[in-house]
Amino acid sequence: MIVGTAGHIDHGKTTLVKALTGTDADRLKEEKQRGITIDLGFAYARFADDAITGFIDVPGHERFIHTMLAGAGGIDYALLVVAADDGIKPQTLEHLAILDLLGVSRGLVCITKADLADPARLQTLSAEIHALLAPTSLKDVEILPVSAATGDGIDALKTRLADAERATTAASADGRFRLSVDRSFTLSGAGTVVTGTVLSGSVAVGDRVTVSPSGLSARIRSIHAQNQQTERGFAGQRCALNLAGESISKDAVGRGDMVLDPVLHAPTTRIDVELSVLDSEPKPLGDWFSARFHHASAETGARIVPLEGPVAPGSRGKVQLVLDQPIAATVGDRFILRDVSAQRTIGGGRLIDLRAPLRKRRTPERLGLLDAAAHPDAGRALRAMLDTAPFLVDLQAFAQDRALSEAQLQAAIRFADAEMVESPSGRHALSRENRQRFSSEVHNLLETFHADNPDLQGMGRERLRLQVTPRLPAPAFLTALRAEQAAGTVALEGAFARLPGHEVRLNAQEEALYNQILPFLQGENRFRPLRVRDFAEQLGVDEREIRRVLKLCARLGRLDQIRHDHFFTRQTTAEMVAIIRDVAAKTQRGEFTAALFRDRVNNGRKVAIEILEFFDRQGVTIRRGDLRRINPHRLDLYDAASESTAGALSVKD
Repeated sequence: MIVGTAGHIDHGKTTLVKALTGTDADRLKEEKQRGITIDLGFAYARFADDAITGFIDVPGHERFIHTMLAGAGGIDYALLVVAADDGIKPQTLEHLAILDLLGVSRGLVCITKADLADPARLQTLSAEIHALLAPTSLKDVEILPVSAATGDGIDALKTRLADAERATTAASADGRFRLSVDRSFTLSGAGTVVTGTVLSGSVAVGDRVTVSPSGLSARIRSIHAQNQQTERGFAGQRCALNLAGESISKDAVGRGDMVLDPVLHAPTTRIDVELSVLDSEPKPLGDWFSARFHHASAETGARIVPLEGPVAPGSRGKVQLVLDQPIAATVGDRFILRDVSAQRTIGGGRLIDLRAPLRKRRTPERLGLLDAAAHPDAGRALRAMLDTAPFLVDLQAFAQDRALSEAQLQAAIRFADAEMVESPSGRHALSRENRQRFSSEVHNLLETFHADNPDLQGMGRERLRLQVTPRLPAPAFLTALRAEQAAGTVALEGAFARLPGHEVRLNAQEEALYNQILPFLQGENRFRPLRVRDFAEQLGVDEREIRRVLKLCARLGRLDQIRHDHFFTRQTTAEMVAIIRDVAAKTQRGEFTAALFRDRVNNGRKVAIEILEFFDRQGVTIRRGDLRRINPHRLDLYDAASESTAGALSVKD
């Protein structure tokens, strides 16, 4: 359990921690000289069996609220301190407001210096504190008078802390590892050490981690958890990590950084959040209101963009935060906003979307998606998002933004009863209803297209993709179409899709003419076929008729029209793609010239360039100057034809 102190300056927080643990949490020379806490202090004690309770002692001075916030983000239990002789003071109120905004509901109020007050004063102050706590998350906590000077109430406080320690549910270590850094220093003989609270997951000696947002890579050399050396640190513990890695130093890693599982490294500067504004604010928060943003141990400037109109004092609303510096965060994390002069706390809330859009951020669809994503439970959030436009969830982003392990992601998918489409672009989830809707829309769109275009072989895949809901990324869409093809509901032919029963046929006269032409497009001369006008001369048929039949065959997927007068069979086109792949594979960087291709197909330079320009238009090749390279994302256009021409690379070099 991690206990965090809170309360006004000089109300005895550090003295109370020392009475409980025997450790003076004030470690800085200036703290000793001035008698006040300036930076975070740490101490440990055993109250319950073998469990170790960690304490984070925070400054009480208003000038150091930003430091208090750096330590308050990861606490399990709040120890709010109010001095009997001084009573409730401004920082008492602000610290309590911060604990409430952070959602801290477990804790205890200690009336310190109880030896300086009579019973009547203690009773009056207790009543005032009860009234103060009533509207907050700490409304049900106990109030206990104590005195570090006389020892009165200290044993009772230790008993309460022991009970709280036993009642603390171990934080789940199933998620991915995150540690919020609050201190960085160098130890002689060890190197760079960072300390902080483990927010999720676990880490072991030897693990590779990333320091975010900088992106530095490091290895864990050793771990101290709750002030004891160990092989593994877990969520809910304070840990010291000895880091090793290129560029790792105490100056390169510091307060505000996050040490995390490399999978989670995705810094962000634009976040959609749910913001609660304190009723002490003088006016509503409008567009581009400036503030200081505090998250875990990080602090940066922020601009507020309300998504549902200005957020009034004492109310809650969705806003977009535009940060001055990137941070590492997770959906559901709590944050605090203070004014730019660091005089007051404005409000706080929860992070909802770490990939907030710059445009269309206020549309009803966008706000509906934020409502769905706001569910704290991953499974419920996924189910709600799948039922909200755009009815599609990128599972990699979903898991990354919530620090979910693969096991947790699979549990969320099962809870949401989602169907997954896995492709080179990643994994995407749809609800079962929308997966069925996808199949129905594909069938209906193709049916309508065939009715309107009976002479065309099918509908272009990309055109079809843009009309189907949910709109899948191109690689995922192809995967889904292939599943439809396997089920016998769709037929794929290169870049076209059609219904299995649809077939454009040549009449007998057209078929006869095509059969006369076909031999000239095959065999040894398949890479150097005759032009349309040559066919007209050879066969004694009108050139316009030959071109019409050849274009009709291209629509049927039998041929490809490379240029105005040049047609190749689909099998030959696929064979040329295979040759291009082979040519590219034999070059140092996968880049090749037109001459290399020309030599393999043994035709003229002009025809070779026409062929390559055709593949450029198809997206199969990408040209840069005189060099070309393969685009692996478009090779599927000729997969089916390639299978029927296996072994076609017998063309001589």
